[in-house]
Amino acid sequence: MSQPQSYQVIVTRITTILLLIASSVCAAETARAMDKEAELLAVLKSDASPAEKALACKNLAIYGSEAAVVELAKLLPDEQLSSWARIALEAIPGSAANAALRDAADKLQGKLLIGMINSLGVRRDAEALPVLKKRLQDVDHEVASAAAIALGKVGGQQAAALLVAALPVATEPHVRSAIAQGCVLCAERMLADGQHAESAILYDLVRGADMPMQRRVEATRGAILARQQKGIPLLIETLHSPERKLFQIGLATARELSGNDVDQALADQLDKLPSERAALLITAMADRPDSAPMAAIMKAAQTDDKTLRLAAVDALRRVGNETCLPVLMQTALDSDTDVATLARQSLAELSGDGVDVQIVKLLAAADDQSSPVLLELVGRRRIEAVAEVLPWLENENSAIRHAALKALGETVTLQRLSLLIEQAVSPKQPEDATAAQQALKVASVRMPDREACAEQLSQAIDRSSVAAKVTLLEILSEVGGVLALKTLDKAARNSDDALQDAASRLLGKWNNVDAAPVLLDLAKTAPADKYRVRALRGYLGLARKFAMPEADRVQMCRSAIDATGRVAEHKLALEVLKLHPSPEGLQLVVMLSKTPELKSDASAAALAIAQKMGGDSVNANELIRAIGLDTIKLEILKAEYGAGAAMKDVTEVVKKQASNVPLIALNAGDYNSSFGGDPAPGVVKQLKIQYRINNKAGEATFAENAMILLPMP
Repeated sequence: MSQPQSYQVIVTRITTILLLIASSVCAAETARAMDKEAELLAVLKSDASPAEKALACKNLAIYGSEAAVVELAKLLPDEQLSSWARIALEAIPGSAANAALRDAADKLQGKLLIGMINSLGVRRDAEALPVLKKRLQDVDHEVASAAAIALGKVGGQQAAALLVAALPVATEPHVRSAIAQGCVLCAERMLADGQHAESAILYDLVRGADMPMQRRVEATRGAILARQQKGIPLLIETLHSPERKLFQIGLATARELSGNDVDQALADQLDKLPSERAALLITAMADRPDSAPMAAIMKAAQTDDKTLRLAAVDALRRVGNETCLPVLMQTALDSDTDVATLARQSLAELSGDGVDVQIVKLLAAADDQSSPVLLELVGRRRIEAVAEVLPWLENENSAIRHAALKALGETVTLQRLSLLIEQAVSPKQPEDATAAQQALKVASVRMPDREACAEQLSQAIDRSSVAAKVTLLEILSEVGGVLALKTLDKAARNSDDALQDAASRLLGKWNNVDAAPVLLDLAKTAPADKYRVRALRGYLGLARKFAMPEADRVQMCRSAIDATGRVAEHKLALEVLKLHPSPEGLQLVVMLSKTPELKSDASAAALAIAQKMGGDSVNANELIRAIGLDTIKLEILKAEYGAGAAMKDVTEVVKKQASNVPLIALNAGDYNSSFGGDPAPGVVKQLKIQYRINNKAGEATFAENAMILLPMP
């Protein structure tokens, strides 16, 4: 017994410690809140600006307590701060905030009074009923309307009685509508509290009065819900109403009202409503998935009315099960394309444990008319039914054979992948080749074990025709992985030109840098020069496209340059280095500028890299000397510095600093100092320069303090 007692003691101690920690944390949070409240109240008592006081009020909605009510109440008559003070008072718990709002409502007028009334409604202050009753008769229609809505929010029998009494004597339309809205709000509160009969009286009062349509709509919904099952006749009445808005609220309420009797009543109306309304009603019925009347919806799916059929077929997609299969299958074969397409979509999404089983059974006994639909469903639903699909590969109809191949592509497992490989490599009918190859591709790329998949594909290459080999290589390139890469590498070195062509092309499009070593080796050793060039370009393409450490990218470019003497590929390497600027890349570009055939391109690339890297990363003068840039004739036409409308003409300054190279080095270290001040303080600025180099016009824009290297026009 000692062990359980010891365990209980430990649990008790841990619980005590946790409670102490929680209490300590709570006390600390309370202290922080009190300190924050005191800080905010100090702002309200000070000579702070209205904006600062407004922000303090906003924060008091979070940190305020009854201690803040007095200072907040002082702001209620202030036209600038009244609404901000009310935000805080609406949130502060306790009766003091209510009293402050009631007191202000007795003294204020106009918009400020309306604000107090609105806040009393938000607070649901039952003690405000005398104030609200008085204001309900106010000559200011806006005030009276606000009081009516506030009474509705307060709710209860007394508020309801005040509103009921006021409704018959109110003549101003806006006020009458507000009183009706207040009645609806009261009724909603009663309905939520289970007072169905009381709420129905209020709803009916509004429904029977001369009111705007919106009030009638709100009251009609409530009247139906308040009556529960006894509200079904009223629900049906709204569905037949000539008023579109009443019909719409009937549809919405049909989704809310519970009970199987509702579903049957709705189903009975399908034959009695115009097709447009019946279609919308079917949609509403489908939004009651637990009790939707399936028989009625299936019947609608078989009518001659297209609008009704489409709605019913879509509804079956959402609420149907295996019992709907015969109807949907029949509809999927309809001559109307719209109906048939939607039926197929519904069949593909149909839920229920028995749906897949029934589809497989139907496929086993299908004819040529229904089999394409069933085969499509096998694929779309990913049903494991290889044994049932295989016989359809022998069908005389090519469309059916292709549907079967597509289904296998979506469903076959790795263990049965050989079935598709054989179909793709040796199709029994020539016209099946494309469909079989596409199915094999779909199956292969979805295999979870791509190396095992690649192994089967690679083994099939050895026993295939050249055309089939090319197809398998293309699929392998989509699968990817180590074995696929090795297989393509081997094919690229094959004596058959077609295989060399396909493999080198596919390796050049490889989806990661794993192919880089293979491509570089092929660039040096491929059987034909054209494939060596292709491999090298694919290699540089990898360096261009994929993320990697910049040192690795530069090394790839260096390796590509070393692998060939062709100027065209050297220029491609320059483009890669220019696209991904780095100090290492700049060094390589400077080296290439020593080659006469590359000097122009390398110089331009060096300048572009230096521009992207910025002045702090590159000594521009050293760069100019390193690349041996030829002198140019440079004319500065116009230069402006600033932002938006605050642009400063700095043409003369830039002209003085210009020389016979495209680099402009300013005397001062930054633009503002060089151009005599900041034309737009606190704003991101630009330098815009219009110029001519060797009589060719150019224009360039530089971010503030960027190196000024003018692009060659």
